Parts: sequence; C-alpha cells; structure tokens
Amino acid sequence: MATLTLPTPMSANAASSNLWIPAYSLWRRELVRFYRQKARVVGVIASPLLFWLVLGSGFAHTFHPSAGGAASASNQSISAHYGGYFFPGAIVMIVLFTAIFSMMSLIQDRNEGFLLSVLAAPIRRSAIVLGKVLGGATLAAIQGWIFLVFAPLAGVHVGAAGILYSMGIIALASFALTALGFAIAWPMDSTQAFHAVINLILIPLWLLSGSMFPASGASGWLRLVMRLNPLTYTVDALRNGLFPAQATDFSPATNLIVTLGFCAVAFAASWAIVNRRTNKPAA
Repeated sequence: MATLTLPTPMSANAASSNLWIPAYSLWRRELVRFYRQKARVVGVIASPLLFWLVLGSGFAHTFHPSAGGAASASNQSISAHYGGYFFPGAIVMIVLFTAIFSMMSLIQDRNEGFLLSVLAAPIRRSAIVLGKVLGGATLAAIQGWIFLVFAPLAGVHVGAAGILYSMGIIALASFALTALGFAIAWPMDSTQAFHAVINLILIPLWLLSGSMFPASGASGWLRLVMRLNPLTYTVDALRNGLFPAQATDFSPATNLIVTLGFCAVAFAASWAIVNRRTNKPAA
C-alpha cells in the first residue's frame, strides 16, 4: 500500500541551512579576501582622510557670511568649523568607496568562473545576495567605525550614546550602498562599464548629499534634488549622532525612517535583479 510522506521539521531546517550557510561562506570570503589585500585596506582609509584634511582646510574660507540673516550665521558657523561639517561626509565617502570596491569583486567573480560555480550549486540565489551584500556592508561599516577615531581632530566630542547611534547609522549606510552597488554590478561583465555607471550615479549621489555643502546655500532646483536624494538623510542622521546639540535640516526620526527605507529598497532591488529569470549573469 502506498504511503503518504508528510513534511518533517528537518525540511524547514534544511531550507534554512540552504540560505544561511552559503550566505555565511560568501560573507566570510569577502572579509578574508579584503584583508589579504593590504594596499586596498590602506587606500580605503587614506583616500577619504586625505580628502577630509585637504578639503576641510581648503574650503573653510569659501563660506563667507553674506549680508545678515540666518543664512549668514549658518555660513559663518560652517566657515569656522568646516572640518567638523565635512567629517560625516568623509565617513560616508569611506563607506561608498568600500562598497564600490567590494561589488567590483562581483564582476571579477563572474569573469574568473567563481560566480558560475556558485549559481550551479543547489543553493538559493537569495543566499548570494545576502552573503555578498553583508560581506561588503561589514567591510564598509568597519572602515567607517575606524574613521571615528579621528573625530576629536574635527572638534567632535560626543558621548557613548552618540557614538553608538553614529555606528548604527554607518552600518545602515554601508548596507544600503553595498546593496545598491550589487544591483548595479550584477548585470555587468566589465569593470570599465561599472566605473562609468559609478561616476554617473554613486559619486553624484554622494556629492549631492550635503556632505560638502549645505542645501540651504544651493539653488532651488539643486536643493530639490538634494531633498530627493536618500543619502542626504543618511548624512544628516550621522550629524544627529555626532553633533546632537546642533540643529540639522531634518528631524532625527525623518532621517532614520528614510535611511531604513533606503536599505529596504536597495536590498529589494538587488534581490529582484538576481532572481529575474531573463537575466544571464554568467554570460
């Protein structure tokens, strides 16, 4: 007599293992490969540090007070403390650079045949997204946290709560930018094309985030673009943590909600593009 086999709890455990174990393996591979490349580690920290030191000292005097008003007081404050104003933007730059280089490895994995072998394995494609994005986000977050050591040089003196909040925002920014970089890199098979898209999308995304200049001093259309840029709220949220006594463009709740939404949308885009059946990433 034929018997009916019912699902057992092991099937659920196997499905969970099919997601988390491959994701963990890919996450660990990203970390090991990154820290074996010493020049890459130094470059990720040194480049934003150089930008911060040069731009922080060179642009400070460009914010001259105009004829009275609140804008004048704001510009005068920025002129006196531009190194501190630019510091959150420098942290986001570190996160952005690390995310870019991490997702560039996705193209290298495809060209070297590693991605093809992963796709042929009996694992979910969601595990690929989760492992690669978490690996790149972990690297980006660690680099951003390390850069917080230079906070006193920028005149940032904040308590433990502010540091923990800032570390959380850095982690969210790392996840969002890495997921966005993954979505951009997945359909590509050329690092040259990836660089072109990066210069067209991600670098302007950072430049128009309020990292280098406040939205209050921009023209009307540019101010609108900055308000539509989700990274603007992430940079502003980082200022909430590092400068809790200073007023920012948006409330902490608004900054946190938009940053969380940015993470969700970027990861959903990565997941959707990997699971799209018409896509042929190994070609």
